[in-house]
Amino acid sequence: MEIAVTGAAGARVARDGGADRVELCSALELGGVTPSESAVAATAAVGLPVQVLVRCRPGDFVHDDEEVALMTAEVRAAVGAGAAGVVVGVLDADGALHAGAMRRLIGAAREAGAAAGRPVEITLHRAIDQAADPVAAAVLAASLGVTRILTSGGAPSAAGGAATLRAIAAAVPGVEVMAGGGVSPDEVAALAATGIGAVHLSAKRPAPARHAGTWVPMGVAATAADADRHFVTSPEVVAAARRAVDALA
Repeated sequence: MEIAVTGAAGARVARDGGADRVELCSALELGGVTPSESAVAATAAVGLPVQVLVRCRPGDFVHDDEEVALMTAEVRAAVGAGAAGVVVGVLDADGALHAGAMRRLIGAAREAGAAAGRPVEITLHRAIDQAADPVAAAVLAASLGVTRILTSGGAPSAAGGAATLRAIAAAVPGVEVMAGGGVSPDEVAALAATGIGAVHLSAKRPAPARHAGTWVPMGVAATAADADRHFVTSPEVVAAARRAVDALA
């Protein structure tokens, strides 16, 4: 069971609720982008293995050479700051997994791990869900040596992508397939029946607003209510997910 968090506070909630690891990102509201080195170090200090999302911007997953170079540097920095693994993904303009870019990112992670004297895990993130053929993308990722694949089965939610999750799990034996995307604790058993090996939940709830005075929207939020919001990890959802996973044993 993996929980998506945005910092050490969320990682402590995940740890205390029984999570096996966390995925760390910034800007969870935008689907996540690369967190700072300081955030990686602080989150790793909580004690759970930390998988760091490396995504240099929101939006699509077709990245140019400059962006891939930046993410390669971010991979090295994340591992150097204590990440147990990195979460990466690049597509080409035709919607296929970009093998060349993936090799650069995976190679950087392995080199950084070797320099740190420890192995580093590689997760292909939900770029796979925007691929023209998610199963083919999974097979290519497996050939490149990824540890796991995070996917909703190409659907808006993992529950809706169950058939593709089943196909991906069957196509990449030896690679952990992790269902993520709108996963709730009451869906864990049905998702497990597709042959996946793990579940990924954001387990988030809106944090109460804490500003004083007038709020001036900043960014792309449609309303002040949308802008004046961030998410925190819910202890109740983490605990419920742990119970659901344990019930499968």
